[in-house]
This record gives sequence, structure tokens and C-alpha cells, in this order.
Amino acid sequence: MICVSKAIRRLAVSLAAASLFIAGAPALSGLGNAAARFAPPAGGVLFHAEKGKFRDMVDGKQVGSEQYEISSDGGDWVARGQAEVKSAKGPSTRVTSLLRLTSDGAPIHYEWTTTTGDKKATSSIDFSNGTASIQLVVNGGKPFTQQFLFKTPIVVILDDNMYHQYAILARLYDWNKKGQQTFPVLIPQEMTPGTITVQAEDPEDVDGKSMQRLRVHTTDLDLTLYLDKDRLYRITVPTSNAEIDRE
Repeated sequence: MICVSKAIRRLAVSLAAASLFIAGAPALSGLGNAAARFAPPAGGVLFHAEKGKFRDMVDGKQVGSEQYEISSDGGDWVARGQAEVKSAKGPSTRVTSLLRLTSDGAPIHYEWTTTTGDKKATSSIDFSNGTASIQLVVNGGKPFTQQFLFKTPIVVILDDNMYHQYAILARLYDWNKKGQQTFPVLIPQEMTPGTITVQAEDPEDVDGKSMQRLRVHTTDLDLTLYLDKDRLYRITVPTSNAEIDRE
């Protein structure tokens, strides 16, 4: 199955050997390094309500799409996503996610579901002071549980096919400080923790607009986020000829 996430999932680094298979894809586990908390943008408001749709492109062909919405809920924030990934052979894969965050960006709860034909996997993750407690159920079987420990409650969730979560990463980046900043990350569908570095680059004109740029980097991969003011507009992965565009 062609999937843009296969190009992006290498963002997690320092991974251990494969330990579990979810819907035919390997899930890896390892220890993620911690990162210091960065200050919110000027004005003190980290998130804002928004919604939109992305199309996932590889070699100029659309291979998937995603709809998302980020909204406030009391003092917390909730990000919901629905994605469909096409397959050259066989049924498409449908993915849904829900991420609940504190106002300063710490995850509280995350849940996801993937469905491919008659195969289904669901998972929920609860976060407490840097501890991620995971429960996974594949095809209605016995729940699998695992914990990951981070040295900070600010853990960035970057799940497969949920590209709106890069918009959250862009808000966690300290634009006042700029420079290279390191974040612990978790890819829930792969049960994979790791670290990424993020750095602001010079603005670039895209489709007649001046876009802010963030370079997201590991030893294996570089990708660039393009932001129209504070909205994620595009993600490019040049080495894989992959691009995620806002519709």
C-alpha cells in the first residue's frame, strides 16, 4: 500500500527491534529522549480553533486525504482527524484519531482506530506527568498494554496519516526564541517514541503568499512545514517526492 506516512514515520529515532504487528505494519519500541518546555508564542495563546482538509500526494498522484478539526473544550483543546489512505491493491485504510491536550500543549488522552477491510485495530493512550500508558486491541483480541516514560509532560503526537498534528507541532515551537529546538515524540499507531529537531527557516513565497517555514529533521529524514500565518498549508518530503497540501 502506498502511504505518505511511510516516508514520514522515520521521524522517530533511536528505535529498538520490532515487537508487535498492527494490521500488517511493524510497530517498534524504544526510549525517547526528553526536551525542555518552550514558551508559547507572543500573546500567550498556544492554540486556536480551526478545521480543514489535506490531500496526500506521492509522485504527483493523490494517495489519501484527511479532514481535521481543532477546538476548545473547557480549559483543554481537542484535535480530531479522519483519514483515508488508498491502496493500489485491496481496500483502502480508514483512520480516525482524537487528541486531548492541556492549554500548554501536554497530551492528556489519545485514541485511534484503523480499519482495512475486515481488519481493525483500536488503541487508547493516557498521559500522566510524562508517562504514556497504552492499551491496544487488534481484531477484537486480548488487549496489549505498554508504557513509555518521558522526562517532560510535553510529548508531541505525530501519528501515521494524521498530518494536522504537525500544525500542533508548529504551535509548540517557540517562534520568539527560534533556533533549533528538540522535542520528544510518540507515533501511537507504531507504538514508537523518539526525538525530532525543529528549526525555523527563512520565509518562502508559495502560491503568491509569503509562508513561514519549519524544518523538521532527524538523522534519517528532512521535511518542511509551510505555514500561512499560523495555519499549516503544506508539508514536503523531497527525498520521497511526497507532499501534503491543504485543500
